Amino acid sequence: MSSSADYLSIILNDIPLMDVRAPIEHIKGSINSATNLPLMTDSEREQVGTCYKQQGQDKAIELGRALVTEQKQQQRTEQWIEFCNNFPEGYLFCFRGGLRSRITQQWIQESGVNYPYIEGGYKAMRRFLIDELELSVATLPMMLISGRTGCGKTRLLKQLPNTVDLEELANHKGSSFGATIKPQPSLINFENALSSAFLKHRHQHKRTVFLEDEGRLIGSLTLPLSLKTKMTTLPHIELTTDIEQRIDFAIEDYVDALLASFQLTMSEQQAIEALTQRHRLSLTKIRKRLGTERYVEAQALLENAISQQVNQNTTTGYRDFIHLLLTQYYDPMYDYQLSKKTRHCVFKGNHAQIIDYINHHNL
Repeated sequence: MSSSADYLSIILNDIPLMDVRAPIEHIKGSINSATNLPLMTDSEREQVGTCYKQQGQDKAIELGRALVTEQKQQQRTEQWIEFCNNFPEGYLFCFRGGLRSRITQQWIQESGVNYPYIEGGYKAMRRFLIDELELSVATLPMMLISGRTGCGKTRLLKQLPNTVDLEELANHKGSSFGATIKPQPSLINFENALSSAFLKHRHQHKRTVFLEDEGRLIGSLTLPLSLKTKMTTLPHIELTTDIEQRIDFAIEDYVDALLASFQLTMSEQQAIEALTQRHRLSLTKIRKRLGTERYVEAQALLENAISQQVNQNTTTGYRDFIHLLLTQYYDPMYDYQLSKKTRHCVFKGNHAQIIDYINHHNL
């Protein structure tokens, strides 16, 4: 029997993990994209937990044994063994590295396989990541990539060394139209992933880490307060992109790519309908800030774009709609927010110029 408390190595090396907690616990938050192979279902866990509170540990173990029949034990053990064979370098964990970890480990061992569990369990790993996130924010040299909505900041990030893509970790493109097909992670999983990403940079190099300039919220997720506070003081490089290129990027990201995502699971007609409903809903979310007159105009332009896409199989109709949103909604909002900030802009230029600047200064 063995256990491990080498949390740093587990994170830095993306060690495969088997989460034997109940699904409801796993969904709320986990580590390293762990695979959930629970000892007990949500219902079984709830019954055992109630019994534990009312009658103590011995009765709870007795109930758990009755709920997890020999047949269920065999089925679950087979799944665990398969994981162990596929990832012999991995670990299993429960919440505190206690009874559930030991039972799982014992059942696996009875099948002839020795597999370690994480000492302290998920609770200790979570505490480690929270503490390391604060340390990373305090010590990592960082710089922001700023710029207007649709200017291609994410594209630029992908060309830079040493980046943390906040929008990718949050599974959201940041704007009111930025929701993707897949749901956003839980806030806890977002924080865990963010801490892991920063931790790897701290131990791989001592160079600047580039982040996209973000507001407090990315979709429904909130940036950690310490990070957001630091971001208000960081130097930034501003990406400048002409309006036509920004419209091109918007069509690629919010029409073409989004439609392709829908088409993975839908017919072409269903995908277009899902896309158009998504854009209609997104537009209503900014109705108040747009004002009635501009909202009505934007709505008409959107419906025209949808009509052209459905009837003529072209996305060119979106150009006028996107132009209105960029110039009459996003740009004024960007200018207002910029007027409230006092950060130092170290360089301003287009995509190629920024790449040259960063390479020249060895950032």
